[in-house]
Amino acid sequence: MVVNYSKWDALELSDDSDIEVHPNVDKRSFIRAKQNQIHQQRYERKNRIATLKYERIVNDGMLERVDKLLESLHKHADQVAGSNPDEFMMQALMESTGDPSKDKTPDPPPNVHYKEEQPLYSQMIAGLVDQVKKEVGSDPKDWYASYVKGVEGHKIKIQNLQRDLLAELEKLEKEESRKITSESVHEGFNVSSVSKEKEKPKPKAKEPTKTVEVLNPGTLKKDPLRRGDSGGQTSGADADVDEPMPEQDDDADIEPTELGKAFAKIKIGDYRACLNFISEHHEVVAERETDGLLMEAFNAQMDGKGTYAKQCVHQALLLQYCRSLGKDGVGLFFKRITTQNHNAQKVFLDDVNSTYARIKTRTAELAKERAANKQEQEIEQIQLHAVDPGTEIHINVPQPDSKDDIEQKARIIFERFPPGLQRALESGSLDRMNEVLGKMSVSEAEEVVEQLGEAGMLSLEQGVIDPTTKEGKARLEELEREGREGKQVEEVGEPGGVE
Repeated sequence: MVVNYSKWDALELSDDSDIEVHPNVDKRSFIRAKQNQIHQQRYERKNRIATLKYERIVNDGMLERVDKLLESLHKHADQVAGSNPDEFMMQALMESTGDPSKDKTPDPPPNVHYKEEQPLYSQMIAGLVDQVKKEVGSDPKDWYASYVKGVEGHKIKIQNLQRDLLAELEKLEKEESRKITSESVHEGFNVSSVSKEKEKPKPKAKEPTKTVEVLNPGTLKKDPLRRGDSGGQTSGADADVDEPMPEQDDDADIEPTELGKAFAKIKIGDYRACLNFISEHHEVVAERETDGLLMEAFNAQMDGKGTYAKQCVHQALLLQYCRSLGKDGVGLFFKRITTQNHNAQKVFLDDVNSTYARIKTRTAELAKERAANKQEQEIEQIQLHAVDPGTEIHINVPQPDSKDDIEQKARIIFERFPPGLQRALESGSLDRMNEVLGKMSVSEAEEVVEQLGEAGMLSLEQGVIDPTTKEGKARLEELEREGREGKQVEEVGEPGGVE
């Protein structure tokens, strides 16, 4: 067999076996410095590769928005005559902002750090328009052609930057592939062997155990995706007959601030009050306030407060637009929105109406789902019920001071149960036990019933039949009839052969 060692040619070593240094230089310090240099270069190269990939993703998003801006400029080319350049660019800019939920740039990789927080795409595109305005000047001969040419020029600059980033990225990745480190080597000698399978011990026959039937056995066949997930039922650790359980909210961490709530109280269309409020509390323009108001709108719509919900949406998007329009976004927005018959009004209000419509549709779907889950929760419950009408389920609580080993182990299981379940067991009431089990998820209730059976806390005992009552007399006659039928079967016996 011929072994190919060429794959080790690019191995990057930091060994000291063949290093010769000057007698006045400490060899160990030199080797350590050389190792640190190799690791530092490798670390910087990986970080640079991650940075280049991230910047290319951001630039791709920026190119997409520049294309939308150019598309908007070309679409309204027939409206250039008699239009104000600032208003025209404002309209094109607002139409090219796109979905506000996709306005945030992606988070940089963990090892890539920037001195300042990455701006939103809308802020970057607004900055690009401001730069084009400066390049064009205050009185160009053909302002429309100048603006289009300026935006196209910036698009070419971004494309050239992407090309340079790609060239540098390919160079670094090629260099990285030439360096074989311990991180990239996962190949070794493969050893395989065949061994006789040991004879597995035969499993011991299980002793027959008494079973407890549930009222709805169909639910036991279900396989939840995760433990305890049963369409909104509470955990068994919280299942208590004394206290109701609060409903969990996945978006509990997004809440409007008191400042945001105060801003939401301003009626739709009262832009003078909105401007005065923002002038006095400029911090309300922050992104977290927009998120909080949208969540307030969602909760209000769930509570049936449609007017207030739409008002919250209006105020949230108003703050969003003010941020998206750049440094002077607040002044630009209110100037355009208060200009009579300005197209910016239609763009903004259409966005408000469509956003509110989505919230209204989603809340209606959630309300329907919750109603269905509540109904399913009421149906899917584990309840204890004896199979034979002549038997009864008895609850046996292990005593804490018992000397019996089996009862001590059962007591340990008992003490692990939640307090509500312990009190139900100590009461000896099967109805109270079923009440606690009904508050649990199906999977957890199954586990509890299994533990109760293993610890011997549930037992099936023959009930006492009272022949003086109508029901007792009927049950006694039924048992006698079953006994006679069983005796007849024994007398007939099995068919035999001919002697």
